Amino acid sequence: MNLFNLLRIAYQAIVRNKMRAGLTMLGIVIGIAAVITMVDLGQSSSLNINEQISQQGTNMVMVMRNFMRQGGVNIGSASIQTLIVKDADAIRDNIPHVALVSPSVNASGQLVFGANNWPGSIQGGNSAFFAIRKWDVERGIEFSEEDVRTAAKVCLLGQTVVTNLFTNGEDPIGKTVRFGTIPFKVIGILVSKGQNAMGQDQDDIVIAPYTTVQKRILAIPYINSILISVDDESNVQDVMDNVTSLLHVRHKIRAGEQDDFMVRSQQQMLQMMDSISGFVTLLVVLAALISLLVGGIGIMNIMYVTVTERIKEIGLRMAIGAKNKDILLQFLTESTILSLIGGIIGIVLGILLSYVILGLILHWPVVVSVVAILCSFLGCAATGIFFGWYPAKKASNLDPINALRYE
Repeated sequence: MNLFNLLRIAYQAIVRNKMRAGLTMLGIVIGIAAVITMVDLGQSSSLNINEQISQQGTNMVMVMRNFMRQGGVNIGSASIQTLIVKDADAIRDNIPHVALVSPSVNASGQLVFGANNWPGSIQGGNSAFFAIRKWDVERGIEFSEEDVRTAAKVCLLGQTVVTNLFTNGEDPIGKTVRFGTIPFKVIGILVSKGQNAMGQDQDDIVIAPYTTVQKRILAIPYINSILISVDDESNVQDVMDNVTSLLHVRHKIRAGEQDDFMVRSQQQMLQMMDSISGFVTLLVVLAALISLLVGGIGIMNIMYVTVTERIKEIGLRMAIGAKNKDILLQFLTESTILSLIGGIIGIVLGILLSYVILGLILHWPVVVSVVAILCSFLGCAATGIFFGWYPAKKASNLDPINALRYE
């Protein structure tokens, strides 16, 4: 039996039972659509994370307070007060390939302007903070080193803070806002960055000189972290190693003792986020593959029913000369076509869902994985053959005489 006749017979058999064929394909459609959508979602998520972290510069290194253990108990990092401004100065003056350094402190509190208030946070840095963190000023000016030296009560506002404090459309530049009880003169408005990879609003921020936050708000002698910009991405690891060695000496940390600081780079954060995103995507894809497996079992079940319904037809075909392999190929073709049609519908549906979810709802880059589409198509063919083989084999092994007598 040639391929054309096999396809024609398979088409006629499927058309005779449209509803049953449609329900049989449903599991395949759902499985394939879910696989493609989840793969696209995972790749788009990784791309979105990469873009957002890259916006802060992949050559940024952060020195932070470490989580300490005391008597086997994790006492957290809040009590660690060993990072000081002189550590930042030492890094700037002694470590090769360091372009910029900024001490950093932060605090949370209530922002007030007139009758409006907003719960926010204030980030403190020096004049290099803006270049290190890739913050651009939309209007106004950055604060100067003189402002840092004198602990000037000046600040720049993110767009979310502006929206919630200046509800009547006032120009914030030159106005005074209070952070807790401390008045700050607004000297600039930051360019909007939107949400970060973790869904946090990056525009809900106030930036001020670190000395102002450190002395006037927190009243602390230490700093929370040190931000470093490396001159070239290829030198990041060398700078991290040198910073670690320098702080070991400055903090008098002996070999074998736990560090009271940790050094992290944006590259490490990027790798970690990629790893998490990839793992979550894998779990979801595996769940979607279970749906595809269920669809394959549905095909096997329907093919069993089809063989039972068409035993007389099988006997008649054998009686007029059809061989066992012809019967086998006939039913294998039907199961494969059912699976491929369901797969094609699932692929189209998966691509549409990717565009809707990524482009219209999440506003992420739309990524359509060609590999996932090809693998899904081949997987559909394999599903049809694998789950259709046993019913087709059973049909081809029927005795023609018994088949003709079957009622």
